[in-house]
Amino acid sequence: MSRESDFFVRRLHSLLGIIPVGLFLVQHLVINHFATQGPEAFNAASDFMGNLPFVLFLEWFVIYIPLMFHAFYGVYIAFTFKGNVKRYGTFRNWMFMWQRITGVFLVIFIAWHIYETRIQKALGADVNYDMMADILASPFMLVFYIVGVLAATFHLSNGLWGFLVTWGIAQSPRSQQIVSYITIAVFVILSGIGIRAILAFV
Repeated sequence: MSRESDFFVRRLHSLLGIIPVGLFLVQHLVINHFATQGPEAFNAASDFMGNLPFVLFLEWFVIYIPLMFHAFYGVYIAFTFKGNVKRYGTFRNWMFMWQRITGVFLVIFIAWHIYETRIQKALGADVNYDMMADILASPFMLVFYIVGVLAATFHLSNGLWGFLVTWGIAQSPRSQQIVSYITIAVFVILSGIGIRAILAFV
């Protein structure tokens, strides 16, 4: 791959991680958070999203295709980058490493989550509160989903920092420090929303 094409693909990978994949994650966490208001509220929110006009088009071209590109190219990056946290144990180097680790884990987690929900729906199951309650009744799956949510919110938050730097929005050391504080806050807020939603199914 030439430098020009590699530059373009990495920029596209960074962009898709925020728009639309990152925005979808936020929306998904918010919809799931309706579970804290009871089964009826969650089912109503889930049904609303599932009955949007052109839902199959939206799922494939706004979610699945961008997500697959971001995931597969991200795995390529994860297995080709040379980590240097032992020699240069700076905060950003550690964040860079954990971005790769969470990315690989999320490929597994998201694939399993899609299998348990979207594929089961295609086979005739109802994606509702009871389905998620049954999944999370297993202590292993409960821990797996909590780790999955934390990995996803970290990956998005840290990826947002990388996006703002990569696209030249945060260039100075001062602006990058401010963005670090903002993305940490994003991680804490989204993690709280996600974990509260998971526990509402238990």
